[in-house]
Amino acid sequence: MQIEVKVPQLSESVSEATLVSWHKQAGEAVTEGENLIDIETDKVVLELPAIKSGVLSKILKQNGEKVTSNEVIALLDTEAKPSAGSTADPAAPAKAQAAQMQATKTAAAVMPAAQKIAEENKVDTAAIGGTGRGGRVTKEDVLGALEKPAAPVAAVPQPAAGERVEQRVPMTRIRQRIAERLLQSQQNAAILTTFNEVNMQPVIELRNKYKDAFERAHGVKLGFMSFFVEATVHALRKFPVVNASVDGTDIIYHGYYDIGVAIGSERGLVVPIIRDADRLSMADIEKQIANFGARAKDGKITLEELSGGTFSISNGGVFGSMLSTPIINPPQSAILGIHATKDRPVAENGQVVIRPMNYLALSYDHRIVDGRDAVLFLATIKEALEFPGQVMLDI
Repeated sequence: MQIEVKVPQLSESVSEATLVSWHKQAGEAVTEGENLIDIETDKVVLELPAIKSGVLSKILKQNGEKVTSNEVIALLDTEAKPSAGSTADPAAPAKAQAAQMQATKTAAAVMPAAQKIAEENKVDTAAIGGTGRGGRVTKEDVLGALEKPAAPVAAVPQPAAGERVEQRVPMTRIRQRIAERLLQSQQNAAILTTFNEVNMQPVIELRNKYKDAFERAHGVKLGFMSFFVEATVHALRKFPVVNASVDGTDIIYHGYYDIGVAIGSERGLVVPIIRDADRLSMADIEKQIANFGARAKDGKITLEELSGGTFSISNGGVFGSMLSTPIINPPQSAILGIHATKDRPVAENGQVVIRPMNYLALSYDHRIVDGRDAVLFLATIKEALEFPGQVMLDI
């Protein structure tokens, strides 16, 4: 029986994807659940598992081709026998993977897009450590090698004295999508940013006091992001318009709190969503953030986890940023930017003291969020962080 192998349903914000690398050839045996091909969108790399065991009878779309949701890319015969040289051995996938990993030790597998960029820029892929599945060299690995001036790849031609060199490198799909959304946000919203500063000493003291017990009890480290998420939800409850979005001439007020947390990876910036953050404990929030961070490195965050969201938090502080004006993630109406916590002199009760200070930035859509609400919203977050016990006790 011939069955169709289709591209999975992509989210509404993803119009197309690219076939990256077939793991099976026509005529080869396939085991149910075995990954047939990697599919790259502008957000994630998806694996397409076989829904039945059989033989991959025909490949209709090749590596590098653009595809859309539910498009047929191959045919799978559930009754056919594998062609010569193939096998229906149930252990074949594991054996093939082991062989691939062994081959990778001597010559790293290179994904098609990565090979193209490497050839255009004369980069020796053998000198690049692959971060993809099975040690494969990805586009991002090659681009990362090109962007490292302190350790240039030997095969990249270096300019002689007085020589002016340029390199043209195509944007990754994720980078293209980021560019699109940033322009969309700037063009379709009346963005304004307001600032405040927060004394992080109470949070730091609370964290230091309980972090060991927290980790023993919950199996995850107590970071600072859960405090920011809790403080944000606390403020959103008081100012629901900041949690709203614009749809034409309507304002949609969301009765739930889905918080996007920006995570930087080698593939680019992704913003996975913490659903119903108001119903989660700080331990639950920390576990989700840690999970997102680990999977973002491998491009394994799903489209569903990147879709939606009513408010976002961007933490430039992990890179040392002192101050920034974050850009709204449409169709949301606001985003909180947090920055590096630094010891600074501040005035307290008429005295100059040193405190660990963090600048907060709230970018908001002035079409529906008034300046008063934006300022008070940020002040509420500041108060929640400077008096964290109030938020924890819900008072």
